[in-house]
Amino acid sequence: GPQPAISNSEGDLLFLLDSSGSVSYYEFSKVKEFMWDLVRPFTFGPKDVQASIIHISTTPTMEFPFDRYLSGGTLQQAIRDTQQLMGDTNTGKALSYAKEKLFSNEAGARPDVPKVLVWVTDGFSTDDISEPMQLLKDMGVTVFIVSTGRGNYLQLSAAASQPPEKHLHFVDVDDLPIITEELRDAIRDVIHANRLHVVDITSSSFRLVWPELLSQETGYYTIEYGPTDDLARKRTKQVSGAHTSLRLSNLAPETTYEVALIPESNVHYFPPQTTRVTTLAEEVSPAQVLISESGPYSFHVSWAPTLESVVGYQILYGPLPGNSVKLLEVDGKHNSTRVENLAPNTTYLVTVTAVYKSGKEKSLSAKACTQEEGSKVRHLRFEDMGPNTLKASWDSADGKVLGYKVRCRRQIGPSSVLSVSPQIHSVLLTDLASGTTNKVCVKPVYKNQPGKGLCRMVHIQPATEAQGYKHRQRA
Repeated sequence: GPQPAISNSEGDLLFLLDSSGSVSYYEFSKVKEFMWDLVRPFTFGPKDVQASIIHISTTPTMEFPFDRYLSGGTLQQAIRDTQQLMGDTNTGKALSYAKEKLFSNEAGARPDVPKVLVWVTDGFSTDDISEPMQLLKDMGVTVFIVSTGRGNYLQLSAAASQPPEKHLHFVDVDDLPIITEELRDAIRDVIHANRLHVVDITSSSFRLVWPELLSQETGYYTIEYGPTDDLARKRTKQVSGAHTSLRLSNLAPETTYEVALIPESNVHYFPPQTTRVTTLAEEVSPAQVLISESGPYSFHVSWAPTLESVVGYQILYGPLPGNSVKLLEVDGKHNSTRVENLAPNTTYLVTVTAVYKSGKEKSLSAKACTQEEGSKVRHLRFEDMGPNTLKASWDSADGKVLGYKVRCRRQIGPSSVLSVSPQIHSVLLTDLASGTTNKVCVKPVYKNQPGKGLCRMVHIQPATEAQGYKHRQRA
């Protein structure tokens, strides 16, 4: 239905749109509808909201810069006209590209206005996203993530701004309208103009963001903050007039703080701005341990949450049953590692221990199983698609598959080999002669190991006359 207009908002809003071949045309069209519905009530213009789209594909592409469409009607049409590019899901490259454009005058981005990134994904990426995403957040970008697939919760919750329950949504593509209002309100909180606000709240820190009021030459800011129930513990910080944000850390968990921003100008008087924020409950790490990307000789270990109070992690792992144990040490800023040089088809006990600055330790264990050497696909099946044509389908193989090779040895006619990407799990086989028996094999392709093929024989029924029809020869 009609939405009331949202004014008094100023910010650059960037949509990171999964335009790769892993997304169907239907899903792509539903995401476009969601994008427009999300921003429909905002007022667009050089002093209001600006929007842009970057495609995730083999190579990142900007659909249009921030300053091209400065009215609701033209932006709506631009979103409708956006076409899917297909290609690979190189999200890390797209994030690095987004970092350049979010702070680029040539892309129409404005300095000193809030930056918001909305990433709509099916949960799949072919390259690393952690480093480029962290660089964006370090530069003050608020990151919202909407996953319409089976995304890795640990990875996505680490990528989104904190807390994840406000900035990360898992929803089926048909149910996107359910989260529209909640996400729109959260974006509005970030880009609401001319006021002090808080983002990236954790149990021990939060970031203050405010509009540009001063400059390096015209003054400085004083920030006063303290617990509401004990203002005698108030602390004070000062930053130059060039700042528009500040991270406050070493705070108490589950505590409400009063914060005041006092612009000290030698040119104009600016009234103090105040806000109130409550830190999150103290978390204990690790609260969960996840095993993924299991292969014959390695697997990936992830844990959450990552806390400032943790200086490092120790990962102990050894086969079951057995007494041999090995140790990996990981910096406290990371929440995952790869365990390698393992034995195939073996069960391991993995224990992740967090070492806190206070000297305390907290451990959590999980079992992990390596795959057989040369993992193979499962459940090869066939579907009749018409005269001389079959559809071959299979379930994905284990481990980090680079693709699949499908070989068809025809009883009559030449053999054929098809190579498909790892996201594709079916192909059409044509020119199969009626009454013949043909051999179809599907083999996964890996980087450092051979894959085992799964083969089946399939018989093509001979063509039959339509029921009730008899061929009559002329006399």
